[in-house]
Amino acid sequence: MREGLKAQSKELFRWCFWLLLWELAARLLHNRLLLVGPLETLGVLFRMALGASYWQAVRNSTLRVLGGFLTGALAGIGLAVLAEKREGLRWILSPFVNVIKAIPVASFVVILLIWVGNRNASLLICFFVSFPIFYLNTLAGLGATPRELLEVARLYRLSRHTRVRALYLPVLAPFLESALSLSVGVSFKAGAAAELIGQPLLSFGNGLYRAKIYLETGEVFAWTLSIVLFAMLAERLLSLLLRALLSSGVK
Repeated sequence: MREGLKAQSKELFRWCFWLLLWELAARLLHNRLLLVGPLETLGVLFRMALGASYWQAVRNSTLRVLGGFLTGALAGIGLAVLAEKREGLRWILSPFVNVIKAIPVASFVVILLIWVGNRNASLLICFFVSFPIFYLNTLAGLGATPRELLEVARLYRLSRHTRVRALYLPVLAPFLESALSLSVGVSFKAGAAAELIGQPLLSFGNGLYRAKIYLETGEVFAWTLSIVLFAMLAERLLSLLLRALLSSGVK
């Protein structure tokens, strides 16, 4: 109990330190066109949150980001499971995965805008961002499963369900949690970048662009803070869901 409170106190101190530093920098610069502080940003965000258009933008962008993220995660896990047993499939997929990892987000967005238009570009970019992360992490987790235990399982003719539950899932869990932690934040950033270039109406990217056009620095920071907060919330909820699924699978 005491250790938990101590850890929470340290976390609170860390956040307060950076927020105070941000506020101090804004006051010293004293130029609202270049930098606004956290208090003003929260005020602008509160004002924006009173309007229906803000929540429509949050809904549209979040659904696209999470839709692309989840389909990419499922495809990455599924193909990794198949590729782990089939060396030929792993060999043929390797260039594709490496190319997706290397292509800059901006180039990918422009290509997708040509192919699918501005409304679906952010969904697909989130798919291609999350897919290689889950694919490679799942492959690494499957490869880390102790081979001697797998041999024992085959010797005793344990069912596939038992092997997955007792051998694979406990090893895979940290790899999947790591993939989720990394790819959710990256998906929100990539999705916002795609919207900023493609400009679908009522979206995070469109809000950022309009704020920049009218030199509303407070709104730029408020939209940015919104993306960060919803990315953190999505990561927390999805992490809890993943742990629940893994623990139920192990049991």
